[in-house]
Amino acid sequence: MASHTHDGIDWTVRLAAMRRADDTKAEVGAWVAQRLVDPLPDGATVVDVGAGAGGMAAAFAAALAARRGGRIVLVDAVPQLQAAAVERVRAVAGDRVEVVPVLADAADPGLVDVVPAADLVWASGIVHHLPNQIVGLTGLAALLRPGGWLALGEGGLNTRCLPWDLGIGEPGLQDRLVAARDAWFADMRAGIGGVVRLPVGWNRALGDIGLHLAGTFSYLVDLPAPAAEPVRRSVADWLHGLATIAGDRLSQADRDTVTRLLDEDGPDWIVHRDDTFILSAATVHLATKPDA
Repeated sequence: MASHTHDGIDWTVRLAAMRRADDTKAEVGAWVAQRLVDPLPDGATVVDVGAGAGGMAAAFAAALAARRGGRIVLVDAVPQLQAAAVERVRAVAGDRVEVVPVLADAADPGLVDVVPAADLVWASGIVHHLPNQIVGLTGLAALLRPGGWLALGEGGLNTRCLPWDLGIGEPGLQDRLVAARDAWFADMRAGIGGVVRLPVGWNRALGDIGLHLAGTFSYLVDLPAPAAEPVRRSVADWLHGLATIAGDRLSQADRDTVTRLLDEDGPDWIVHRDDTFILSAATVHLATKPDA
């Protein structure tokens, strides 16, 4: 199977930032994992598609280990990310949870042939990167054993991290960064080969592929100011990521402001501020595969 992503993003350069983001969200991630693992049978198989740096996979492994064990399958198309995820998950899995790495593209139709039948498939922030999202969802559903659960993490509210007025540059920088990110996303989707629009909400899409809808929930990441240094460093990662995506969609004045905020040797380095924070809401759509 090919090891690539469809969006053209070099995910390897984001690995350190992804690890820090996982660390800042570890507490809420553990809560989400526990909620999703609770209804599963003993010895369950959990498949994390697009496992990234392994933060949620580690949470699932810990939740399984606290019961009667099970199996966690890590699917990713980027070898460096998968290696990091495997290392993180094995650190918490112990001898009660089997860790199975699968290097594969989430959109590959052969995925079902190399992934064990799942009691739970977790796919967060991955389907919107695929050319045909309905086909991608259908592939994820095929990984489920009858009665298995698909937990699709898509949607929610934009992450907020900055005061409206930072004291340098024009107020409202965060809003302009998010607007530029949204414009980039539309261009990214349009540039994917064979792209197909998804003109319905995720709940309808899951029903359209034959799954039974089982509810939706959202969870909050609320790390208020004054935040600890690891959180402030994660804010710096967030700012750098948005600014990189925004590129020349931002004005020169805004680019200059971002440069000052990210200059570790300058007086305005964002990590030195005690008024940054992380506030976001993520949504999980649940659906089950009908029993045979």
